[in-house]
Amino acid sequence: MTDTGAGRRPDPASGPAALPDEAALAEAGLRLEIDGAVATVTLDRPERRNAMTLATWRGLAALGRSLPRGVRVVVLRGAGPSFSAGIDLALFSGGGEGFPDASDGDAADRFIAELQEGFTWLRRPDVVTVAAVQGHAIGAGFQLALACDIRVLADDARFCMKEPALGLVPDLTGTKPLVDLVGVHRALELCLTARTVLAGEAARLGLAETVVPREELDTAVADLVTALLAVHPGAAVATKRLLLEAPGNTLEEQCAAERREQIGRLRELFG
Repeated sequence: MTDTGAGRRPDPASGPAALPDEAALAEAGLRLEIDGAVATVTLDRPERRNAMTLATWRGLAALGRSLPRGVRVVVLRGAGPSFSAGIDLALFSGGGEGFPDASDGDAADRFIAELQEGFTWLRRPDVVTVAAVQGHAIGAGFQLALACDIRVLADDARFCMKEPALGLVPDLTGTKPLVDLVGVHRALELCLTARTVLAGEAARLGLAETVVPREELDTAVADLVTALLAVHPGAAVATKRLLLEAPGNTLEEQCAAERREQIGRLRELFG
């Protein structure tokens, strides 16, 4: 049975942490807008094609820990013409904080796990996450899109898993959803060639739920959010939890999970 607890909200007794302030988000290259049940997280370094830093990933993790409980849908998007060019190559230049040399394996493991937290919370059952992708989504940007539940692509979107070409592996939680979506052999081909996947091919491979003309991206995302919010909140959470469990369950286990979730729904509706 698949464990869907990763990235869950903090204990209700303690409540969520305080949201990062605007200055902290700006330092991380992020912008946050909350409108009722919808939170929009924007990668906001357009002058760098929204390349991500360690601060970006930590900022995403902080948003996950502090997201208000009333939020049901989270939209991830990029400012300017690109979603994200991936890792900011300045991390390799030696200036400022960079990657550890991994001489201490345990410390390096903790370091990477901290960064991964910025991506794992996007799978939580209590929110539906939508990636609105235009232009380049490279490496970490591709992995951020893969971390979301639904990907809406502009017709100029371009995916590329660049890490192996840089001597690294994709380590921001992207390998599992990639294999789940396209299979091991296609995932191998995409990662080990580091080739670019255009929007049309991304849709054929199952990497995108919708592809629209660039000028229609905002409208398509807004329409999707409206449809998601029209579904009963409790049923949406229970259904996402069921679907997240399904790949790791046998049929018997999934049937039992369906019974469990439905009993909870019936108790809330008629109890």
